[in-house]
Amino acid sequence: MNTPIQAHILVIDDEPDLRTLYELTLLREGYRVETAADLAQARVQLQERRFDAVITDMRLPDGLGLELLREMERQQRSERCVVITAHGSAENAVEALKAGAFDYLTKPVDLKQFRSVVASAIQGPANPEKSRSDGEPGAAFPRAGKSQDGALTLQRLVGESPVMQAVKARIVKVAGSMAPVLIQGESGTGKELVARAVHDCSHRAAGPFVAVNCGAIPEALLEAEFFGARKGAYTGSAQDRLGYFQAAEGGTLFLDEIGDLPLAMQSKLLRAIQERVVRPLGSAQEDTVDVRVVSASHKDLGAGVASGHFRQDLYYRLNVIEIHVPALRERREDLPALCRDLLGRICKESGLPAPDISGQVLKSLQAHPFNGNVRELENILHRAVALGEGSDLHLEPPPPEQVVVPENLQDFLDGQERGILSRVLQETGFNRTAAAARLGISLRQIRYRIARLNIVTPNGDDATDEPG
Repeated sequence: MNTPIQAHILVIDDEPDLRTLYELTLLREGYRVETAADLAQARVQLQERRFDAVITDMRLPDGLGLELLREMERQQRSERCVVITAHGSAENAVEALKAGAFDYLTKPVDLKQFRSVVASAIQGPANPEKSRSDGEPGAAFPRAGKSQDGALTLQRLVGESPVMQAVKARIVKVAGSMAPVLIQGESGTGKELVARAVHDCSHRAAGPFVAVNCGAIPEALLEAEFFGARKGAYTGSAQDRLGYFQAAEGGTLFLDEIGDLPLAMQSKLLRAIQERVVRPLGSAQEDTVDVRVVSASHKDLGAGVASGHFRQDLYYRLNVIEIHVPALRERREDLPALCRDLLGRICKESGLPAPDISGQVLKSLQAHPFNGNVRELENILHRAVALGEGSDLHLEPPPPEQVVVPENLQDFLDGQERGILSRVLQETGFNRTAAAARLGISLRQIRYRIARLNIVTPNGDDATDEPG
């Protein structure tokens, strides 16, 4: 009978007392532990063997822990890294997460949180493609991004257009981290489904996924809903109740329409995310919480920061990793697959056979503006199935000269501009010089618009300025 392989951890800290404290804590948990006092010693250890996790202080005598993090990323090493930062150094924590850290801890380190973060880190390598073969250290632990739920959720993100392939690739890439994710996209594009995919592809897939519509909670109840409340904390509270943070313990908290939160609540939310503690209403004690925060908004949060409606520090804390979900008009080549998928689900729920989709129907849909995105397509197909006869699908023609008045004019105009730019970029092979010339604008203007509208290219930010 094979004995499970113990996880092997490297601890890097120049303070002997802290290094010993971390080592003893991990040894008591049953891990094998090696230590290093600086970057030089750490590099020697990493050259000699593989580890399941690396825990490093941010500031070391011969450099920054981030240097080691970036070296490991370049070498495509599989170890997950946890960075320890000075108390209150939010900028360092965000920088570490952007550099590829799995998670971070702030000094003075809470040992309960320390054990929890390390346990999460050793559950698998940050990237599935960098997994070690069976029999090597870490092989006894499940792999992130390979859960059955994750694969099924990714399949629900229907479409193989370049922009959707970029979204799916980004989901898999970011799932292996604890870094906060901000999902941007118009209403009806499927932002919650993307959030669910991030959760299901992560090591937290077995934990809860708690989705919250921030715009649907009365302002007076926000604090109790988010952080919980003790019995008698307010009129009508007859017993203790958990908040969303406690309910999502060990899993993912999805904050939809985060831009609708009032400023006072934004401040409290920022502290909860940074310190990983919440204070239930009416309690003198703070509760430690272990959740990954994924947020979403159809609003331009950057513009909200500029106008004073959204806190800049919260924006940078939430926007460590961004995923832009494209509008349906930016990926019209996905319409046939989307129609088949939606019709299959609609007809299964109704107990009806799925009707055929004629070329004429698809041609009609291709000409539709889809300001409501996939949600609007689903409504159109629901109506067509309900009113249809036999196996053919018939679409109701839109009212003549129908004018759709958008809820938010700027969001609508941004969506139109994003769709045009995305289409021209695709047609020019993502050559910005060629695209700018075709649109009659300068290279500087197209660069600005790509950044402002969060347009995703198939290779991340690798669009080219070189003439075609």
